[in-house]
Amino acid sequence: MTTHNGISEPSLTESVDQKIEKIRTRSLDLSFNELLDMYKGEELKIDPEYQRLFRWSEGKQSRFIESLILEMPIPPIFVIEEADGIYELIDGLQRISSYLHFVGQHPKYRDEDGGSQYLVLSECDIVEGLNGYTYPNLPKTLEIKLKRSFVRVEVLRKESDPRLRYYMFKRLNTGGELLSDQEIRNCTVRLLNNAFNTFIIELSRNEDFVECIKTVSQERLDKKYDQELVLRFFAFKNARDHYTHEVGDFMTEYMEAVSDPARDDIRFSYQMEKEIFCKTFKILRGTLGENAFAGSNPQGIIVSRFLSYHYEAFTLGIQPYLDRIDIYDQVFKDKFTETLLDIKRDTTFRNITTGGGKNYPNPLRERIDFVVNALRKLMP
Repeated sequence: MTTHNGISEPSLTESVDQKIEKIRTRSLDLSFNELLDMYKGEELKIDPEYQRLFRWSEGKQSRFIESLILEMPIPPIFVIEEADGIYELIDGLQRISSYLHFVGQHPKYRDEDGGSQYLVLSECDIVEGLNGYTYPNLPKTLEIKLKRSFVRVEVLRKESDPRLRYYMFKRLNTGGELLSDQEIRNCTVRLLNNAFNTFIIELSRNEDFVECIKTVSQERLDKKYDQELVLRFFAFKNARDHYTHEVGDFMTEYMEAVSDPARDDIRFSYQMEKEIFCKTFKILRGTLGENAFAGSNPQGIIVSRFLSYHYEAFTLGIQPYLDRIDIYDQVFKDKFTETLLDIKRDTTFRNITTGGGKNYPNPLRERIDFVVNALRKLMP
């Protein structure tokens, strides 16, 4: 009998069939008018955190509306059926949101008095005469045509295995051209359990943490880089032994492990971890402030820009001494601050925290150990 990886062909086939049996799906062809009614009636849910990821340009939105009017085929959207029968949108955000914007129902687009803002069609390149139109002044025949445009809706039923639902939607969303890794994690991991995701979001708003990463660009913050940094802290602090090379995959796997109710090998004490996080960033804010993760130039002058290698080195390098660092002792605080600055100015440290090719276990250990060793002689 043929075997591969120690598994016989019949056993492999049976394993696949068992997984298929746990996936319950149905397909629906719904008009956009029906989807709008479902959205207004709160039967189709778009999570507020997910809704903020709507980023198509007005030109791209307009060309999508043009496609609907021209009855061009569009890709299906995917929803998950919740216990109460409500559908939650998982894949298809840009398309649904474009339609909501055009008909004046998107919560992101409101006047100062709360009134609707309608998308003004622009950059339509097939029927250029559509440019300049809004939904209220669209000819009635085109309005009806638009409302009756339909899309295939793939529904993953509530009876499906929750873990298989998660992996399905993770794969649907992976590679979304406009979503960062952390945005994809936020949208998908909550299908396993939302507690850890909520915890990360909460800590990303910690005022000490926010001050320490003040030099991160707004563009990166818009893509949830602050939340990714919180995740990075816990992943490297608690699971560095499992890190091999690909940082993004490593952080995703850690977030999955903590979030997955079926995993009983992971222990995450939310209260204890929150206290460690808050103390870490209170120390760094109280000593280095917004330059906590800045580097220095060859002349030893601090250059105020965010460096991820410094983030890892300093947040993790102070962990062995966390209970012995007292920033309310002014004499100790001054010495501690100067030591941290000396580390940043050190030629060896600059060499191991600049340039590419250092997202490997050994360079990570090297930069963390440098901070640990430099602080050792200072500790009471």
